[in-house]
Amino acid sequence: MKKLVLTLLALALMAVVSDGQIKKTADPSAVTIARLKYDGGGNWYWGNSAIPNMHKFLADNTAIEVDDHEAIVTATDPELFRYPFLFLTGHGNIRFSDDEVTALRTYLENGGFLFANDSYSLNDAFRREMTRVFPDKQLVELPFSHPIYHQIYDFPNGLPKIHQHDGKPPQGFGIIIDGRVAVFYDYESDIGDGWEDAEVYNDPPEKHLAALRMGANLVTYALTH
Repeated sequence: MKKLVLTLLALALMAVVSDGQIKKTADPSAVTIARLKYDGGGNWYWGNSAIPNMHKFLADNTAIEVDDHEAIVTATDPELFRYPFLFLTGHGNIRFSDDEVTALRTYLENGGFLFANDSYSLNDAFRREMTRVFPDKQLVELPFSHPIYHQIYDFPNGLPKIHQHDGKPPQGFGIIIDGRVAVFYDYESDIGDGWEDAEVYNDPPEKHLAALRMGANLVTYALTH
């Protein structure tokens, strides 16, 4: 695919730490997607080819500079604020400690972005933990017109349906802070698994590509909002 030429310098931004906040600046440092580790029994480590493939897609198809290394953090990791984009996935239960709840709230309120991918059966636990992180906010379904679906690639019908799961329509939910989506949660879509090597699930090329393109939209949004 021909490399996209992004006309706005902002699309190549990097988040850096300044006074406890994630700042979007034109720093030339490269972006790394960090995997968020959690307790509770869910397999946070699911899909080891997902992030490398997403990094490669970003490097090949956008102007975003990518530092393609394995980054695994907890919410209380001192390195957390070095990563503007967190990826959470898995199956089953999630549990954050009280300290992790506080740290994750601070990160998200100060410019951080969390992409949570329901690989399957994550829904109840994730919603419960987000209620702990933001007792005064709810996950709201984003309309198809939301900019997150139209950053680089257009998704006029919202999230692509990557895996069957329970056969329900895919939905994208957000927690919004000061007009910015700080948490994006995909349900009945499984974008994260679609990032993996195509042969893992025998995904057809169009689904694999759709998942990567939606991922590029998410990263671009996170770096510019």
